[in-house]
Amino acid sequence: MNVDVAANLKKITDTLPQGVRLVAVSKFHPDEYVEAAYNAGQRVFGESHEQELSKKQQTLPDDIEWHFIGHLQTNKVKYIAPYISMIEAVDSLKLLKEINKHAAKHDRVIKVLLELHIAEEATKYGLTLDACRELLEAGEWRELHNVQICGLMMMASNVDDEDQIRREFNTAADFFDEVKARYFADDDAFCERSWGMSDDYQIAVQCRSTMVRVGTAIFGPRVY
Repeated sequence: MNVDVAANLKKITDTLPQGVRLVAVSKFHPDEYVEAAYNAGQRVFGESHEQELSKKQQTLPDDIEWHFIGHLQTNKVKYIAPYISMIEAVDSLKLLKEINKHAAKHDRVIKVLLELHIAEEATKYGLTLDACRELLEAGEWRELHNVQICGLMMMASNVDDEDQIRREFNTAADFFDEVKARYFADDDAFCERSWGMSDDYQIAVQCRSTMVRVGTAIFGPRVY
């Protein structure tokens, strides 16, 4: 192993203020890298491909909290429903219903985040702010008792302009306040603001992120 995962992990965690959790993005990295982070105390890992995740989940320690952080197709939900801790990128009512259905089959409640599309890149997934408002206003989600909406996630534009990145994170933070007050005022579980990755997590933390998703800065360049 030519990457000092434990040292990289410590470097990141030392910069995170209290109340901000780290999701170590382990996709495309081998089990030994995950084990190195695990042995250094990391317990939350993010994956975005169902087959790769299933293999890791079977061979790595049982107390790992797996987060699905990529675009999730509805036909893949059934494979991860038995064990996934959180699905961070829910971008439709259809997907929310599918997660609820499979969570119910396993007598589980699966935590989810609603993914926002704020970045100016067309390639990003997620709900526009208006679409998210419509979904919540329609209220059908309230009948889904096997999913728990715990907050919002988003990705900033992949640009060098820190002002733009900050603006997008702040837009998400303000929107969180809006939907918290309107739909989740009495729900303590709705508390997560998942934004910030290897290149911009320090800005994200300043913009009230509670969960950063860092991969490259811990594990090095991905091995495809």
